[in-house]
Order: sequence, then C-alpha cells, then structure tokens
Amino acid sequence: MVTLRPRGSRRSAFSVRPEAEAAGAFAVVMAGTTLPTPLYGLYRQEIGFSELMVTVIYAVYAVAVMSVLAFGGGLSDVVGRRRVALVGLAFGAASAVCFLTAHGLPLLFAGRLCSGFSAGLFTGSATAYIVELAPAERRNRAALVATAANMGGLGIGPVLSGTLAQYAPWPLRLPYAVHLVLLAVAGLTLRSLPETVPEPRPWSAARVRLPALSASVRAVFVPSALAGFAGFALLGVFTSVTPAFLTQYLGVRNLAVVGLVALVVFSGSTVGQLLAGRVSAVRALPAGCGLLVVGLMLLAGALAWQSFALIVLSAVVGGAGQGFALRGAVSRLAAMAPAAERGQVISAFFLAAYAGISLPVVGIGLMATTVGLQDAGLYFAAAMAVLAAAAGGYLLRLGRQG
Repeated sequence: MVTLRPRGSRRSAFSVRPEAEAAGAFAVVMAGTTLPTPLYGLYRQEIGFSELMVTVIYAVYAVAVMSVLAFGGGLSDVVGRRRVALVGLAFGAASAVCFLTAHGLPLLFAGRLCSGFSAGLFTGSATAYIVELAPAERRNRAALVATAANMGGLGIGPVLSGTLAQYAPWPLRLPYAVHLVLLAVAGLTLRSLPETVPEPRPWSAARVRLPALSASVRAVFVPSALAGFAGFALLGVFTSVTPAFLTQYLGVRNLAVVGLVALVVFSGSTVGQLLAGRVSAVRALPAGCGLLVVGLMLLAGALAWQSFALIVLSAVVGGAGQGFALRGAVSRLAAMAPAAERGQVISAFFLAAYAGISLPVVGIGLMATTVGLQDAGLYFAAAMAVLAAAAGGYLLRLGRQG
C-alpha cells in the first residue's frame, strides 16, 4: 500500500506518474555506473596500466554491488525505499567526484567502489519502489518500467561519456560534471515522492543479514538466477572488454561509436523486455536463454572473424535474450514475493546477476594475459553458451513439470 504524501514529501508540479519519476532517477543513477566504459583507453594512456587492470577495476565495482546486495538487500524493507535510494544516489555523487578529480589508480578504485555501492543500494530498492508506487492494476507494467530504467540507464551512460569525450573538451572530466548535475535533479525528484513502506523504521533498526528466501519463491528463484547470471555475463563483456577489442582488433578509435555499441546491447535488452510482455514469464525465461545462446555464438563469430557487423548483431540478439529473461524473472519474483520481503528477494536475484557480470569478466582479463584478448573472448562465449543452454533446458523441464 502506498502511503500518500507523507510529511516532508511533496508532489511534482508536473502530472507525471510517481513510478515514472522514480524510474527517471533510477536511470540517472545507473548511467553513472557505465560512464567509464568508453574512457578506459584514455585512462590507460594517461595513467598507464594493463588490460588486466581494467577488469580488476571493473571487478571492484561488481564486488561492491554484490556486497551490498548480499548484506543489505533487505534494508529498504526496514527503513524505507526512498531513504535507501537517496543514500544510493549520494554514493553515485561521490563516485562522480572521485572520477572528476582522478589522476591515478587510487581514485579510480574509489570511484568504482562508490559506484558499486550506489548500484547495489539502488537496484533492489528502486525496483521494488517503482512497482509499489504504481496502482495495483499497473504493477506488472511497472516491473517493466523498472527493468527498462535499469537497462536504459546502463546504456545511456557510455553514449553520454563517449560523445562528450569525443566531441567536447575535458574528456575525462566533463562527463562526470554533467552526471553530477543530473544526479542533483534526480535527488530533488526522489525527495518529492512518497514513501511506500507503510511504517519505515529508523536506521538503528537495520540489521546486516544475508538474503533469505521464503518457500513461496525458492522454486522460481533458482532458474531465474541462472538466467540472470548468463544474461548479465554478456552485458559485462560489452561494458568492460568489448571496447578494448574494438580498438585493438577493429581499429575503432571514435569513443562515441564505442559508446553506441554498448548502447545497442542495452537497447536490445529493453526491446527484449517489451517483447517478453507478449508471452508468459514461464515462457520468457527459456526463450531468453535460447536467444542468449544465439547471441553468444554471434559474439564468437565476431571475435574469430574480427567483424564489426557481427559484434553489433550479437549485441542486438544477446541483449534481447537478456531482456526476455530479465523481465520474466523480475515479474515473477515481484509478484510471488511477500510485500515485506520484496526488496530482499529482488536484491537476491540481482546478487546472482551481478556475479555473472563480474566473475566471467575477471576470468577473461586473466586469460587475456596468456592467450590474448581474442582467444579469451572465444573461451568466454563458449562457456556462457553452455551455461545458457543448460539453464534454458532446466527451465523448459521445470515448465513442463509445473
């Protein structure tokens, strides 16, 4: 139940639905987590570090996200959605400041750490917040809005930073200055929205705890987590490793183009989520795994034949598969989870997903030091295709049994 206009909250002067306003703030925060994607090459030139270090920097972000999701996933169920979202936004601003002033690895690590905390706090709480802000008859569509805001923000980040870095001055500073302005607007938006937790408790009531799943969602959670792992692994490659492949093997030097390639995979995810709404969540999950297998095969072909066209096609198909699986998973979990545990359940799902976005990427970085980036990418594509196929087969069997 939404608590209407609590003390200290005011509605926007514009007739925008509150779930849409929250989704806009969600997208802004998530855009900050992918801002560095096209800029890693510039950082390597300015600071001087290896491709392996890029994956280590990326891993710092993922570890921070998973730590928050693991130990604070249910925080917003206790102290309130809006309060946790505002703290997440503050970490996003701290990340932008670190990058804005960075001249070496320590601040890059600090920036990615803060960015991970921001994403971890926002991902579970904002998804539940958007769903709960919507009237009951729009809850299913609100789940789509939440995941689309997540993917849309992740896709906008590289395009924003890549375009500014390519065509505007101060390529390693201006993107973060712009993002700080957007975060300020997002903060004002969040403060205008009502709280949806009926009786939020003070921060002192919060307890660190691992996610615990009630029996009503466990059977659905396992296949959803498998699909989330495989889908987010593909996203991780496109936001950490693919920019280096585009530069080293395909000669793509335009940072705006590098950012656009990252946008394609997240746009594919958004389209996949829209299309998934035409089928049941039970069917969307295995269908997403099937599309992921095709996308990963296309990625392997792109790496083997050094084809830009296949890179883009793999982003479209693989992104759509990730979107299919993501919408099916979040819709089912949000619908089946008890209201008092919704934030915790969604955070647990994204914990599994972010394991996929981090562990395989670090593995690619380690393998690249011995076999090269191209072969490491091929090994990754093969391993993730096997995992996606196995998850899809398990989901199909589960659907027949159900």
